[in-house]
Amino acid sequence: MASNNHNFLIILGLFAITCSIALASDPSPLQDFCVRDSNSPVLVNGFACKDPNLVEPNDFFYSGLDIPGNTSNPVGSKVTLINVDKIPGLNTLGISLARVDYEPLGLNPPHTHPRATELFTVIEGTLQVGFVTSNPENRFITKIVQKGDVFVFPKGLIHFQRNVGHSKALAISTLSSQNPGIVTIANSVFGSSPNIPADILAKAFQVDANVVKQVQSKF
Repeated sequence: MASNNHNFLIILGLFAITCSIALASDPSPLQDFCVRDSNSPVLVNGFACKDPNLVEPNDFFYSGLDIPGNTSNPVGSKVTLINVDKIPGLNTLGISLARVDYEPLGLNPPHTHPRATELFTVIEGTLQVGFVTSNPENRFITKIVQKGDVFVFPKGLIHFQRNVGHSKALAISTLSSQNPGIVTIANSVFGSSPNIPADILAKAFQVDANVVKQVQSKF
């Protein structure tokens, strides 16, 4: 009987360990805050903590989100990201913010955030938003959103926003990471350094290699 109980406890322990690994995620903060120490040589997943006794109000503060971004670029949009690089106090808190400005017909091109889900809120204007689900379905989910509307882009999925109105548009995004990352599809595929060989992209996109080289030349 004692042996059976012992074996049961071992199995239960292994089950608990397995579950804890399977359900692992970013840990919750173990203190009130961990302000980023930009001068620390310590390499960690995130950033080392500043001495709490040296923390000041500006570590939790950013000014200037009311200033429109410069949309004078080929896509007609500008993302102003407020992450841990702008507010050191965001370190370990798992959240960031972005202001997105659009010219009429401006586009925030297809991209992904490898570390964050995005909650997108329209402040002014009318936009088409959309994302594509993962393989094999690759379902395109899209909607027209207007002032006061909120749309969610799931973590890691390719998504975009396009201003379909005749005036400028503005949106605010919240992201579930202090450093969500961004992978713009066109820039990554056609503007990598060094270039991905044209024959690889030609086969992947089923086009002539000269077409690939022409697109690469724009990045």
